[in-house]
Amino acid sequence: MSPEKRAPLDRRRVADTALRLLNEVGLEGLTLRAIARELNVKAPALYWHFKDKQALLDEMATEMYRRIAADAALDPADTWQQRLLETNRGLRTALLAYRDGAKVFSGSRFTGTEHAPAQEAILRLLTETGLSLTQAVHAVRTAYAYTIGFVTEEQGVKPLPNERRKGYDIEDRARRMAAFPLAAEAGRLLFDGYDEQFEEGLAVVIAGIAARYAID
Repeated sequence: MSPEKRAPLDRRRVADTALRLLNEVGLEGLTLRAIARELNVKAPALYWHFKDKQALLDEMATEMYRRIAADAALDPADTWQQRLLETNRGLRTALLAYRDGAKVFSGSRFTGTEHAPAQEAILRLLTETGLSLTQAVHAVRTAYAYTIGFVTEEQGVKPLPNERRKGYDIEDRARRMAAFPLAAEAGRLLFDGYDEQFEEGLAVVIAGIAARYAID
């Protein structure tokens, strides 16, 4: 038995184990029983820390954010545009490191306050341009929702960066949709080149925020 498995359980240790197991089994296969087996404990031992799977997902999302924050090196001199670019690029990179990472993160409730400093900073950047707090929240939420949604769709095709699901053959799709030339050609843009797709979409979101609220 490894020292890690002999160590006393706590919420963070269980979440760390769950994140490692996630890449092997995906979200559907991630059960408290499977995690307990990985930790060499009985499943009821986990209920001391998590009342159900959603509570575990909340802690997993929080641990993912802790790692994002630890790797972030945000420049205080950033403009609001630069900050939205950097934080959402960092979020996408972090989510892509885990199978079903976007699904775990989406809708989960952070169990800590590690996200508060970055949230405070971007809201302050935006309100200092003249936005109301409501407008600033709309701007941040829209960019965040774009990133989560984009990665959810991306991972539907590529569960992990080096893995592609069957059924997403672009050439075969083009042949089947030959009667609809624009839709057929769009497959090359929809199901490949995700880095470029993400950057273009994020640029559109940021330009839209600037245009909507008339800020530079």
